[in-house]
Amino acid sequence: MSRFHPLDFRLMAMSQFQVLALLCQTAAWTISSDLNQFLTQQLATSQALSREVFEAQIVALVEQMQTTTVANVKNTDQLVSLVILSKPKFSKYKQNAITVAGGDGQGPQLYQLNRPTGIFIDKEKNIFIADYWNDRIIEWKYNAKERKIIAGGNGYGNGMNQLNNPTDVIIDQQNHSIIIADRGNRRVIQWLNQKQQILIDNIDCFGLAMDKNGFLYVSNCGNGEGDELSQLNYPTFIFVDEDQSVYVSDTFNHRVMKWRKDAKEGIVVAGGNDQGRNLNQLSEPQGVIVDDLGQIYVADYGNHRVMRWCEEKDEGEIIVGENGEGNQSNQLNLPTGLCFDDEGNLYVVDWGNDRIQKFEIIV
Repeated sequence: MSRFHPLDFRLMAMSQFQVLALLCQTAAWTISSDLNQFLTQQLATSQALSREVFEAQIVALVEQMQTTTVANVKNTDQLVSLVILSKPKFSKYKQNAITVAGGDGQGPQLYQLNRPTGIFIDKEKNIFIADYWNDRIIEWKYNAKERKIIAGGNGYGNGMNQLNNPTDVIIDQQNHSIIIADRGNRRVIQWLNQKQQILIDNIDCFGLAMDKNGFLYVSNCGNGEGDELSQLNYPTFIFVDEDQSVYVSDTFNHRVMKWRKDAKEGIVVAGGNDQGRNLNQLSEPQGVIVDDLGQIYVADYGNHRVMRWCEEKDEGEIIVGENGEGNQSNQLNLPTGLCFDDEGNLYVVDWGNDRIQKFEIIV
């Protein structure tokens, strides 16, 4: 089996049956050999329900279930209930997005963006945008027309109150500080209550991430290059999961790499088959995020789409943006940053259209 999700199958029957519980694993909705072996050993002699009937019911349910449910299977005078307590949910999204920021032409006004790059969404669904060519960080309040400059906005420069082509932004939600990849100034800078502190200097920074322990991760896209598993070529956006594995958009190698904690080299989890637009390829990937199931979402910059990959799969699938380059609600133009809100909606920085697009999850 390739990639596993736990499903808790509990078999409950009448009193003459022993109550059985099996924690089994499935991948891509396929019943595992472990479950088949279990059924063979435990249920083949059942007088109430044959192994074949029970197995067929499990296969059908696992392929079709969309929510937690209870299914009843009758056989002779007995009743067997199969309860699926949890399941992987492979999300789908509405293909026509809602523009939640920008989209009013390229410019410096508060209602405009100028080549936005990175994005961060806090627990209140406020959107923070690295407004690259406007040399500022914009906050777009949730469900409000209010928008304000919270860092930079004083012309490009290297003063402590200035930014120069910021590429990414995150919020340290413990102390409510703003951390910015100030790429043009080769520094990572923190803003807290309008006070600034340089955290890292003399670095060709691009992407930022913070793990559950508050450790900061920064991609450095100017420190050597290569295409070996221990090398990168222009890393841009990064993501850190609960296990402190680091996902890196290895942009000019047209792949996404995963580096497990303390690993000496990474593994390719998306792309890596040269530049192209086939489902097993990427073109200068940018934003990368990972959902709770370990599925990897990639802003496929040069192909104007967002892809989803499962680790160890040979190819991905197009999630949004399969209609080619453009400025319609179902199109993207050079997408960069990605982010989820707490409802699972997908936000895409549509760099070439100077807007932020929200693709609503289909529940």
